[in-house]
Amino acid sequence: MAGMGTRDIKRKIKSVNNTRQITKAMELVSTAKLKRTKDRLNITKPYFDGVMEAVQGVIENEKSLKNEYLAKRPVKKTLYIVITGDRGLCGGYNVNAMKTVVHDSVDLDRSLVITIGKKANSFFSNNGYHVHKAFEGISERPSFSDAQLIAKMALDLYKQETVDEIKLVYTQLISTISQEPLLLKLLPVEAGDHTANEDADYEFINYEPSPEEVLSFIVPKYIESTVYGGLVESAAAEQAARRVAMENASNNADDMIDELTLTFNQARQAAITQEIAEIVGGAEALK
Repeated sequence: MAGMGTRDIKRKIKSVNNTRQITKAMELVSTAKLKRTKDRLNITKPYFDGVMEAVQGVIENEKSLKNEYLAKRPVKKTLYIVITGDRGLCGGYNVNAMKTVVHDSVDLDRSLVITIGKKANSFFSNNGYHVHKAFEGISERPSFSDAQLIAKMALDLYKQETVDEIKLVYTQLISTISQEPLLLKLLPVEAGDHTANEDADYEFINYEPSPEEVLSFIVPKYIESTVYGGLVESAAAEQAARRVAMENASNNADDMIDELTLTFNQARQAAITQEIAEIVGGAEALK
């Protein structure tokens, strides 16, 4: 900041202070949104866990099951359902989710993408990936009907053998200051993908009309609930990431204001000292 006059420094302080007011307001908004999305997550999780437990129970109990959702086939193409945000200013939230897909995908020609959020659509469209469908405007307040639509689209692609496996990429909310991207394989369903209830005794359960038909009914529900769970948890993770990013920005603005204020005071003191010296020098010259 060498060479800046007091007027320039005051202008800079005002500019940084205006920026700080914006980041502080965004931090408070994200904090309020985080609480709401965490409440939704707490409501959603028991249903998601229950459906997952039911699917794993059928698979573990019926070792000889033959079902289209279990059958493995050579992977010619993978469908990625990628959840990001519609907006930025949230640290590495969007970038980390997209990097997860890039690191996992073997070949662009063998990858198909369903994107949730403007950031994912922009990135994958501009980097040679085939985007089958882009959903925008739902990342912060997803509904179960959104998850049903996405799940049905993915299941149709799988049944038509357009894709041979389906993977979901979303962001886990580890804590309010920690979020991690997660890649979850949805189809084909594999035993042991998730932890089932160890207290449940599936050995004496009979499935009517048959385990295959029960599984055919449950798996679409499992896909819907998992996608919805990913949407809700990602929404919470996005707000947490934005809150942290805005808090850091506000703190940095405070540091800049302190530094600029110190520089302003030093420049002002230097100007006063120079004026006094000039007055003394003038008085001496008149003697």
